[in-house]
Amino acid sequence: MIDVDALRDSYISTPSKLVMLVVDGLGGVPHTETRLSELETASVPNLDRLAQRSACGFTIPVLPGVTPGSGPGHLALFGYDPLSHFIGRGAMEALGIDVDLREGDVAARGNFCTVDSGGRLVDRRAGRIASEVSIPLCHELDGIDLDGLDLRVYPVEGYRFVLHIRGAGLSDRISETDPQATGVPALQAKALAPEAERAASAVREFVTRAAEVLRNEERANMVLLRGFSSLPHLPSMGDVYRLHPAAIAAYPMYRGLATIAGMKVIPTGRTFAEEVNTLREHYDDHDFFYIHYKPADAAGEDGNFDAKVRALEELDTQLPRLVELDPDALMVAGDHSTPAIYGGHSWHPVPFLVHSRWTMGEGVHGFSERAFAAGSLGRMPATQAMLMGLAHAGKITKFGP
Repeated sequence: MIDVDALRDSYISTPSKLVMLVVDGLGGVPHTETRLSELETASVPNLDRLAQRSACGFTIPVLPGVTPGSGPGHLALFGYDPLSHFIGRGAMEALGIDVDLREGDVAARGNFCTVDSGGRLVDRRAGRIASEVSIPLCHELDGIDLDGLDLRVYPVEGYRFVLHIRGAGLSDRISETDPQATGVPALQAKALAPEAERAASAVREFVTRAAEVLRNEERANMVLLRGFSSLPHLPSMGDVYRLHPAAIAAYPMYRGLATIAGMKVIPTGRTFAEEVNTLREHYDDHDFFYIHYKPADAAGEDGNFDAKVRALEELDTQLPRLVELDPDALMVAGDHSTPAIYGGHSWHPVPFLVHSRWTMGEGVHGFSERAFAAGSLGRMPATQAMLMGLAHAGKITKFGP
């Protein structure tokens, strides 16, 4: 975390409320025809009004030019240096669905996918099959037996699942099998260190057996594995910042990440409106809330510009319900940019604002990348976002005598 030892005595516990809304994949870039980004195209009057009364700028999730995953992007927003605290996606997904992940276990995030007769990837997400389709398939894969190891497969949501391996002599230093492209075969899992050879061999056998089990499926006829990881350990946000933090997220990976950061994960529904309901119901119980919005990122990754515009507009309709809670500080952030024309994450700086009674506007006319270029916050490391929120909420005292 940022200056944990140096600043620890500067953080203070107060009754003030701090809310961090993370819009997954928030940032975009201009469409090639209109020269307007998704945010500039969307009708977001509530976000625009908030920006006009806030301090605005951009965050850089990792380093300039580095494209972050969702895990590093979130860790940075929570104040952890993602280069020092790397967490594999497998552990986040596993903890997010309450898998009993113990020391020495290895977990991976799995995708059902579609391959052609030659084994080449046609769809890395198997057409985004529904959970009703994937859950029975997970049960079939869960029956695969590997000598000397306890192997389990847990459904997550849609095409996603978790592979959990327990046994002696395992290491998570394993390469991913997802080539992040179509038209090519899946990669073979390899040991990235000698101590990982047993686990890598088990993964290769699992993939081979899974292909046999799924060979007659129309869409979900193969699996991809990413983010091999073991049980992580991070300093608790609550202990470091002297907060009583809570997380509200519909998607399991983000619940897992919040668990790792030491937040209390509050059960919620599947939609963002239900997440906001949950926040309002528990507002008196915590002084820091992280609330997550996923649809903008999903649309961006699908390369669907119009769908991302609609997702941002839908978010905007819910914003007044957060604002009317009148938290002492409200941050609107993104873990990374997901421009639809890229069809994936990108390295672009991410719009960020903080609103409090200390912000009165600074000439920013709306909520967009171009508008935020005039903001007072400029471009700052995402690891400093929490410091800005804590300061505006009155949770940091003077540093030094």
